[in-house]
Amino acid sequence: MMSKKTRILLVDDHAVVRQGFRMILGAQADMEIVGEAGNGREAVTMSEQLKPDVVVMDVAMPELNGIEATRRVTEANPHTRVLALSMHKDSVYVREILRAGARGYLLKDSIDVDLLAAVRAVAKGEGYLSPGVSDTVLSDYRKHVTDPLDLLSSREREVLQLIAEGKTNKDIATLLNLSVYTVDAHRGRIMEKLNLHSTSELVRFAVRKGLID
Repeated sequence: MMSKKTRILLVDDHAVVRQGFRMILGAQADMEIVGEAGNGREAVTMSEQLKPDVVVMDVAMPELNGIEATRRVTEANPHTRVLALSMHKDSVYVREILRAGARGYLLKDSIDVDLLAAVRAVAKGEGYLSPGVSDTVLSDYRKHVTDPLDLLSSREREVLQLIAEGKTNKDIATLLNLSVYTVDAHRGRIMEKLNLHSTSELVRFAVRKGLID
């Protein structure tokens, strides 16, 4: 039985580059090129029409860059996975496009070796990073992308959960054997650290993080 082919949209502002990809990917039995776009705007429109499985997306493009295009493509079609292509090992690019929703990041100088592996990994829903950027990303990740929950002390997390469960400052003070003032100070610090501005935002945050159902 033939498994379903991975439907791919190629996005690069250089026709020659797209032609190269088409030759490599189109020759694979498990892949099918469904369209090509020359800039981010076209990429967004064509993704909506074609609903490809994978978009191979150049990061640096005129009119609408790959980062912004990735954000729009993944918001409009959560099933479409983006593999970003770039010349840059620079962690800022990598971080921004991964944050925008890309599932993989491939350096253009390793396309010959890694393109097929990268497309197949992303198509399966796995992430893919060029070996050349993995180190950059990991060290950058440790510096920047911390879970906001990690900013809270263990006591603050406890207080956050109790607030989210609908307990008043007085209830929490009794439960934790603290003064109401201390609980209030904790609440203020939690909101400041998480950049939240109301109890309902705190509750939503706690639900999103799985602290309460």
